[in-house]
Order: sequence, then structure tokens, then C-alpha cells
Amino acid sequence: MAIRNLFSKTKKRSVVIQPRDEKVFPEGLMMKCPECRKIHLTKEFQQNQKVCPSCQHHLKMTASERIAVFLDEGTFESFDDHLQTTNPLQFPAYVDKVQVDMKKTGLNEAVLTGKGKLQGQDVIVAVMDSHFRMGSMGSVVGEKITRAIERATEERVPFIIFTASGGARMQEGVLSLMQMAKTSVALKRHSEEGLLYISILTHPTTGGVSASFASIGDYNIAEPQALIGFAGRRVIEQTVREKLPEDFQTAEFLLAHGQLDAIFHRHEMREKVAMLVKLHVKGDVSHV
Repeated sequence: MAIRNLFSKTKKRSVVIQPRDEKVFPEGLMMKCPECRKIHLTKEFQQNQKVCPSCQHHLKMTASERIAVFLDEGTFESFDDHLQTTNPLQFPAYVDKVQVDMKKTGLNEAVLTGKGKLQGQDVIVAVMDSHFRMGSMGSVVGEKITRAIERATEERVPFIIFTASGGARMQEGVLSLMQMAKTSVALKRHSEEGLLYISILTHPTTGGVSASFASIGDYNIAEPQALIGFAGRRVIEQTVREKLPEDFQTAEFLLAHGQLDAIFHRHEMREKVAMLVKLHVKGDVSHV
């Protein structure tokens, strides 16, 4: 072979690429953390209460998953599962979209309410689910929460809510906004009876939900790095004409500025909230 051939242009060759089997892993076997981007077995996320094993990022939970890790096993009894959303403003395809989410989540609306036990103590809970219309608050969501509060008042037990919402549901207009006042009035009556209300804000809690029942607990608690706020970041920056801090509207920012009482990791949420409940139940503080 002549030496000049070593430096000659490589001739183009036709290369046949064998198709690769895309299903190397069974679907759903692995999950990527949206924060650190590391990949773990889906089973590891589930066993770790949907907290990333690498960076401790808290992923969204369904209402059923939240109930399973928070309340005593087998004690939860749901309320008002028969209530369903109508279409008072005749918004196009609204009911169809709601029905799709009903089938997807197994819920009748974006909040699950009921009664159960928390380390042996009776509590009534409401758990919002962001997988249902992004946890948006319509008339049925407000009605279910209000009924749960009123039942907690009647039975004289603590009321606990896990919030997760994109805010008021625009498809119901002012009827959605009215739920802010209705739930807040029910909570005021609950408070006047000397009863406990604990609000636990999870990612995200925004809009009319953050501006009403989510922020008026006897204790306002959040999970780490939860987004909490009313208006969007860009809207606020354009209004005040200032650049906001990077951690603005995070749970940590709100805690530092006095708008939260505590931030609890998901793994310690059950134990610490149970302690708060026991402190407020008469005659049951000896072992706290």
C-alpha cells in the first residue's frame, strides 16, 4: 500500500444500521428525578414515599398515596364521594375533561375528604390531588372541604388539610372564587369552638387556595421546596419592576419571612403532626 493512501480522503461506505429494540427496560421500571435528573428504579421512589433517594426532592403524591403514608392503616373512611361537578357556565368540554380525570384518578373531584386515625387520635382530613385538574378549586372542591370542616367541628376533632392546587378553576368563574370565603368562614367557626386546624402546603399551592384556607391554619406547615404563592413570578416582577430572589415563593423563603411555622420532611410529617395533635387533645399530653 502506497504511503499516500494513508492520507487520502476516506471513501464513503454504505453502513446498514440495525434497528435497536427501544424497549430495553419494561415501561415504568425506571424514573428520573425532575430535580437532580438521576434515574432510579420506580420501586425505590415508591418505597421512599416518592422522595428522591439522591437529592431528597419531594415528588407529587396522589391523594390515596398521601392517606396511606399519613393515617393509621385501615382507618380512613371517605366522605361525599357522590358529589360531582356540573357545568354552570356551559364552558365548552368542561364536564368531559372532568370525567377523564375521574377515570384517571379514581376520585370524584380534586380533593379526597374523610375521617381516620393519626397515631390513635381521631382526625378529619382533606387531601388535594394535583393529578385532577391540577388540583384546581371548583364548587365541588370547596363544598367537600367545607363539609369536612363542619363535620370536624360537630365531632370536635382536629381538621388537617394537605393542599396542592393551581388555584381557582376558571371554568366556574365567580362560583369558584366564592369557595375561598365559604371555606374560610367554616374554619373561623371551627376555631371559635377552640378546635385545631393544621394546614400542610405541598407543591404547588397557588392562587385562590393559597390566599384562603391554605394560609390560615393554627399551624401552617410545608414540605421542602414546595412552591407557594398567589400570582406568578413574572407577573409580580412586571408589577413591582424588580428582580425577585431565586428562592422566592419556595417554602424556605416563606419560612424565613414568617409566613410558615415549620417545614417538615415527608418522612417525619406523620410523627410531627401527630405530636401537634396530641398536644391539643385534652388530657393526652403525658407521653408527648
